[in-house]
Amino acid sequence: MGRILAIDFGTKRTGLAVTDELQLIASGLTTVDTKDLITFLKNYISNEQVDLFVVGLPKQMDNTTSESEIYIGAFLKKLNQALPGIPVERVDERFTSKMAFQSMIDSGLKKKQRRNKALIDEISATLILQSYLASKS
Repeated sequence: MGRILAIDFGTKRTGLAVTDELQLIASGLTTVDTKDLITFLKNYISNEQVDLFVVGLPKQMDNTTSESEIYIGAFLKKLNQALPGIPVERVDERFTSKMAFQSMIDSGLKKKQRRNKALIDEISATLILQSYLASKS
């Protein structure tokens, strides 16, 4: 069984998280400059088996998709062209950035560490993946 890789897409940075090989535990992987994302994913997949991509679906409070979905849609087309054999599922990502920031506070990170937006993106990807795993169990 391969891993599930979650993507919290951003126009500048993208947070990534993966499961273990049994697809039970979600862990933060890294944050990548979005311009390097496809290359990073190709390299990662050359070393690890990935069964599924889980990509955040940004929604507004009224349940309509947010403006950033335009950028995510373009990325998904590129992803499908670069790695066509791996399916993509979408997960509502509302509040993940706020939850990520709160988890940083709860874990006792200092103010300077909480300003690290790359860490927030990685934690957000982990929350997206945890949400996906919870919905499947």
